[in-house]
Amino acid sequence: MGTSQSRTSSEDNKPIDRLKRYSRADLKSPLKAAFGRRKGGLSETGDSEGTTTASDYETPIYETKPQQQPLPTLPPATPMPATVPCQYRTGKTLGSGTYAIVKEAIHVETGNHFACKVINKRLMEGREHMVRNEIAVLKRVSSGHRNIVTLHDYFETAHNLYLCFDLCTGGELFDRICAKGNYYEGDAASLIRTIFVAVQYIHNSGIVHRDLKPENLLFRTTDEDADIMIADFGLSRVMEEEKLNKLTEICGTPGYMAPEIFKKTGHGKPVDVWAMGVITYFLLAGYTPFDRDSQQQEMEAIIAGDYKFEPEEYWQNVSDTAKDFVKTCLTVDPSKRPTAAEALQHKWLADDKPHFVPDPSRADGGPADLLPNVKKAFNAKQLWRKAASTIKAVNRMALLAHADTGTAQMRENLDKYKEESRRENLETVDITYQEGVGANTSSNVSTKDHEDIVNKMARSSLDETAPAAKK
Repeated sequence: MGTSQSRTSSEDNKPIDRLKRYSRADLKSPLKAAFGRRKGGLSETGDSEGTTTASDYETPIYETKPQQQPLPTLPPATPMPATVPCQYRTGKTLGSGTYAIVKEAIHVETGNHFACKVINKRLMEGREHMVRNEIAVLKRVSSGHRNIVTLHDYFETAHNLYLCFDLCTGGELFDRICAKGNYYEGDAASLIRTIFVAVQYIHNSGIVHRDLKPENLLFRTTDEDADIMIADFGLSRVMEEEKLNKLTEICGTPGYMAPEIFKKTGHGKPVDVWAMGVITYFLLAGYTPFDRDSQQQEMEAIIAGDYKFEPEEYWQNVSDTAKDFVKTCLTVDPSKRPTAAEALQHKWLADDKPHFVPDPSRADGGPADLLPNVKKAFNAKQLWRKAASTIKAVNRMALLAHADTGTAQMRENLDKYKEESRRENLETVDITYQEGVGANTSSNVSTKDHEDIVNKMARSSLDETAPAAKK
């Protein structure tokens, strides 16, 4: 419309002159796009007429004929977010991740306990889509399946974002197994069957999890028959039509990532089936199939599908049916890999009678106990990882000693902002619910907000917390 100076000078013109100026056909009026298909433009009463002519904008606005139909009404303005006193009180810190901490929280009115992820807003500047994505995913699957962690509430304060989840107090899957007195192949099959049913539900909801691993499989309570829960949807994505929407980010936990993720050929729901194959292998032997001395070697082994059921001592008590199930899930070609529904039809999971190798020392011919070998292999790997972690820590300290000022400042700010989140007292702050968002809300989050997670950020989940964070 011209410079600010010209706009200022036009302020002195009479109203009638200003109307003529905006009605000229050779000017690109902002009204033209909206009303250019109506004959006669606008009247003083705001009415319009129904047909289109070339002279719509040659007639001054104030000279148009009275119109018969009213203009379309504008949608109501979006209401301001509601600010209310917080109904939660936070307690001890359960764990800390890359960009968030996890605290125990209690809802004042109901007395219900939750695990509350607290994310400092300053750490998420430019990455807000990561939180939107996780909320959108969880709103699709929350409360829909008993074996999937539920997002109960989400709100914000002036400085932090809060996401309130089920507080799972029963511990992680493998810790629970090691605490048992015995552990049989049938137990492993029952666990995998339950988890696969939940994975099938996730996939049917148009979601790919992308970070399935034992650390993200939690028990709801300490009860013997407690539900096992799939948690941590920080890397999950909505995939409405997989054939038209392949993902290419390198993300997940390396030992559980499928070959197509490393090859960047596009991936989708089959990566979860691959991860379930790795988890099954781990639950049967106590170590993962692609364990190598370095991540590079591990990646090469995954891409090649290079694994064996060795050493023999760890697999002699595992049935061939179970091994065949693992092989099926660990099919390198994702197009030939079974779906979650097809995996559930495998005889290791579908047969009523459990598969096992009989224990020769048992007179009743019952199954062999897998727990001794599983714990032995797991403890050996833990010692190896501890030594490797010590070496990595020394190398990291050396790198930090030579890090540039910017990197050091970034790390310092990261710790500073997370500590600020840790100290926030919900008793003294008001919280904000966006429109349609509230405690235990059932409203759906629009999938229009989904954006690709950039490769650098997709490598780590927002709640990549220590094991204690999920207990």
